Amino acid sequence: MTHSVFTFRGGLVFDGRTLNTGYALRLENGVVTALDRDDRVASAGFEIDLNGDILAPGYVDLQVNGGDGLMFNDDPSPETLRRMAAAHRRLGTEAILPTLITDTRELTLAAIDAVEKAVAELGSGILGIHTEGPHLSLARKGAHDPALIRPMTNEDLETLVAAASRLPVLMVTIAPENVTLDQAATLAGAGIVLSLGHSDADYDTCLAYQKAGVRCVTHLFNAMRQLGNREPGVVGAALDSGGLSAGLIADGIHVHPAAMRAAFAAKRGPGEIFLVTDAMAPAGTDIATFELNGRTITRTNGRLTLADGTLAGADLDLTRALNVLVNTVGLSLEQALRAATSIPAAIAGFAGGRLGVGSKGLVNRIGKDLASCVPAVPSA
Repeated sequence: MTHSVFTFRGGLVFDGRTLNTGYALRLENGVVTALDRDDRVASAGFEIDLNGDILAPGYVDLQVNGGDGLMFNDDPSPETLRRMAAAHRRLGTEAILPTLITDTRELTLAAIDAVEKAVAELGSGILGIHTEGPHLSLARKGAHDPALIRPMTNEDLETLVAAASRLPVLMVTIAPENVTLDQAATLAGAGIVLSLGHSDADYDTCLAYQKAGVRCVTHLFNAMRQLGNREPGVVGAALDSGGLSAGLIADGIHVHPAAMRAAFAAKRGPGEIFLVTDAMAPAGTDIATFELNGRTITRTNGRLTLADGTLAGADLDLTRALNVLVNTVGLSLEQALRAATSIPAAIAGFAGGRLGVGSKGLVNRIGKDLASCVPAVPSA
């Protein structure tokens, strides 16, 4: 397009907190220069009628294992990260936290180095790194390779603390079974975003780790002790503790819509539930199979599974997750959009996930039926 100024009217504008009706937004050279009631925004540049569609900030995803046909574990390099970020941006996600699934110490070090380089080269598209394991529970391993799961050593601790000083964001999923309270406190003290996951820990143990500095729970309901009448488990702790936020894979496969509905109704603040994709190599492609730690994962009818049927990540993008939350679970559009933008951005300490005068990030145009998402400004 030859125009560098765009004025949008005739739709809904979500600013990261509030879904506004009767508003207009103006973009000049990629910067928001006006966001107000329609009658207060003068016409300028190329006028676009949204026809009821939604303008929203780019999504923020804190659990992304792959994309564009690639798995981060297979080739932890800046080029892999560039391709992953580009694939997810095409799906509406402005910033991702590349996620390394349980692997060797050597690969973890290589992944940290690759992310440091990619952050310097690509900017905000790569937030940092999320290491999901290897310090998890064998009893709740899910699709993680049991041969690679192990207790955290002093060397591991030192590696993560050092990485936290080099990266904008370091998120680490841990299980109390293989990480001590003292180790968790040291990691949290270094500024690491700690998340409980792949754990069979009981409720009291989870609360002890929250007090030690754990802030999140990884993919709520999946690979963790469930909510019981006498033992609330990890799920109960996630919902009952205001100090914990929780990622949720809202594809209608990993978690039943009724369970999601109950979780949102029960969640005690200030911690909140936010959306993650747990996306794997197929994101942004039509590939049917790929490999993880030498094991074949098959894509069928929206599911990614190992040969034994175990779910292995998700075949999901955040627009479809919004659709599920609004049209199946029954959340408000405003609450669902917050879960895909400003809530995960705040957890990561990222300045995106909001629209306001002066903001420069990706602006999405989401179809009013929540079936599509494209950049608000057409490509040249």
